[in-house]
Amino acid sequence: MIRPFRSLIACAPLLGALFFLPSQAHAADTLGEALARLAPSADPKVIEMAVDAAECAQTQDGKPADRLAVIDYSRPSSQPRMWVFDIAQRKLLFQELVAHGKNSGDANATRFSNAPESLASSIGLFRTSDTYMGKNGYSLRMSGLEPGVNDQALARAIVIHGAAYVNEAMAKVAGRIGRSWGCPAVRLAVAHKLIDALKGGQMVFSYYPDKRWLASSPYLKCSASQLAKAEARGVPNPGT
Repeated sequence: MIRPFRSLIACAPLLGALFFLPSQAHAADTLGEALARLAPSADPKVIEMAVDAAECAQTQDGKPADRLAVIDYSRPSSQPRMWVFDIAQRKLLFQELVAHGKNSGDANATRFSNAPESLASSIGLFRTSDTYMGKNGYSLRMSGLEPGVNDQALARAIVIHGAAYVNEAMAKVAGRIGRSWGCPAVRLAVAHKLIDALKGGQMVFSYYPDKRWLASSPYLKCSASQLAKAEARGVPNPGT
């Protein structure tokens, strides 16, 4: 079983040496700080939120993950705004362009929805599921973990897939990439490898500075009572 995220910090000295080769100072970093260093173009506050949300979910359901994808929809689609991390090896696997839904906005996403046929993206925390071959080729299903925010993702077929309209050339000419029907579509050249890195119960965190979601998400404010309930069920706290 793969250890939950923050418990990796407390691994045996030999494992610690593998994860923290650069310096002793780096060994004292939080996981969020370590991942932010791997992706200097990302907002470190968003990375920290993603780590906290993913750890909270794992504490509650007892299902560990060793990969984390972070999507920052506050950035324009012409810029790389998706980062995929290997937590176990502390590596940045992908830094990519990613599409948002056509009804979420033009170059910038500003509107999000959980409603069927909204053609808009959803924010919040997701867990990946299985892969399949569909109309967009090799695709990855995701379960939205946040009621009222993204829990219709499976029903809406909000999946990760490759798309020809996600490319740097279009971003340079049009000032944005193409838009999906709500799916976080990526470049065709990386889609298969990226999906394989994230399939099978990994975490995806889609961010936007939506005040209501930031204030209400149970994964962004993992309460002491939630942790106590998890520990009562015998689920280890990854922060210890």
